[in-house]
Amino acid sequence: MFIIKLDAIDSTNTYLKEMAAVTLPEDYTVVVAEQQLAGRGQMGTQWDSEKGKNLTVSVFKKFEVFRIEDQFYISMAVSLAIHKTLKAFKIPKLSIKWPNDILSANQKICGILIENVIKNNQFKGSVIGFGLNVNQKFFDGLPKASSLSILTGIIYDKDEVLSKILKNLQYYFDLLESKAFERIKSQYEALLFRKDKPSTFQYEDGEKISGIIKGISESGKLILWLEDDILKTFDLKEITLLY
Repeated sequence: MFIIKLDAIDSTNTYLKEMAAVTLPEDYTVVVAEQQLAGRGQMGTQWDSEKGKNLTVSVFKKFEVFRIEDQFYISMAVSLAIHKTLKAFKIPKLSIKWPNDILSANQKICGILIENVIKNNQFKGSVIGFGLNVNQKFFDGLPKASSLSILTGIIYDKDEVLSKILKNLQYYFDLLESKAFERIKSQYEALLFRKDKPSTFQYEDGEKISGIIKGISESGKLILWLEDDILKTFDLKEITLLY
């Protein structure tokens, strides 16, 4: 495992992607930044993080033989690795908000952004970025954000937390490469935020609907049970869970 530590960078994902554009990095090349100046989340959202307080990390994972249509299993494996780590640190009321936010109760403590590396029309690997709120105490204008330290009152050693996450990433990627897809999917679905509970969702155009999360499809779409006993799948761009 090769770890690159930086003081400040625009985005750890961008750094690794630019590296991969020249030549593929070693498997499990890790980039850690004390400050990310232009961190990104899902759907182009910005990830704000106080300097030196949190983990802003990207990992390059090679995939020699992997079908692009199975790419959501990478997202599930990463979510499970971080969840397993935080559970070991006794963070309370953990769940995974589809597709891959990690929550404690209804507060977000970790976001994940996965970007695939394609060369000559072949899937070569993934840049796995995550921002974990560790020791930050204040989140101005972000009422749904929290940190490990806020939740437990403990100041954490970030290197220790990162070490455990990387160990669990290796565990789940070994499962992935052994094609234990059913095991990964069932573990992920069991941890879904608001699974089997009536919830409100919003379409892109602002229309709201009620539904119950039943799980996900093989491609990672959300399966909702709607009125009249209809099961329907939704992509990330189509619907948002309001909570």
